[in-house]
Amino acid sequence: MTIAVTGATGHLGRHVVTALLDRGAEPSDVIAIVRDAAKAADLAARGVQVRVADYADRDALVAALAGVDKLLLISGSEIGWRIAQHTNVIEAATAAGAGLVAYTSVLDAQRSPLALAAEHKTTEDLLAASGLDVVLLRNGWYWENYAAAVEMAKATGALFGAAGTGRIAGAARKDYAEAAAAVLLAGDQAGRIYELGGDERLTYVELADVLSGIVGAPVAYKDLPRDEYTKVLESAGVPDPMAAVLADSDAGIAVGALDTDSGDLQRLIGRPSTPVATVLSR
Repeated sequence: MTIAVTGATGHLGRHVVTALLDRGAEPSDVIAIVRDAAKAADLAARGVQVRVADYADRDALVAALAGVDKLLLISGSEIGWRIAQHTNVIEAATAAGAGLVAYTSVLDAQRSPLALAAEHKTTEDLLAASGLDVVLLRNGWYWENYAAAVEMAKATGALFGAAGTGRIAGAARKDYAEAAAAVLLAGDQAGRIYELGGDERLTYVELADVLSGIVGAPVAYKDLPRDEYTKVLESAGVPDPMAAVLADSDAGIAVGALDTDSGDLQRLIGRPSTPVATVLSR
């Protein structure tokens, strides 16, 4: 059984490939689909098949997916271009006769108020209409998204945001990767939907307390209006479009869009999720 992973040298994809190998997959049965083969040299050295294809190149994707039984489509990182890119992958998977496609979506994608969720919802709809067997991995927020907040907390003694008292059921990228690997290696997954989030369901006040322990000094949460938080992000060097997306995500957190108590993640990986303090202390 061959398993392909798109974006296999990315932050999440590399963890997935490693998790597949750690869980007993034969290296020759794992296909890492990448844009730059040189970046996958370490995977090739472990016996993983490395195939080159860009999300924008449908023909290259068709060739890369030849003979694939299962595919993990890791959502593209280029916001605004993902529908066209994901369509290429879905059409290539159909042409290649893939038996199962797993897709990394976002929590409650069909109803989520997040601006980020729109492309995920459309991709889920495209997969549903494709005729392929599909399993949805609706990932919550990555704790790594707050890595920059550690440095900001050191400099200012504050965690800035616009999340109010909303909770985030975050987890480490490695946790989500292990969940994906577990699904890809299991049978009878077609049609399943996993709402994935961590054990810690923290408000930003609670996250600020965690940051206090990491930086060794008090950190207070500064809750800002959404527009003001956008300006704070821009002043910190975040590009304007991404600042707007992050501020929108905080507004979503305020209404529960990145919270879940499903327990799906923990059941798939067979352990509690990685604590945020462990992730951010790295």
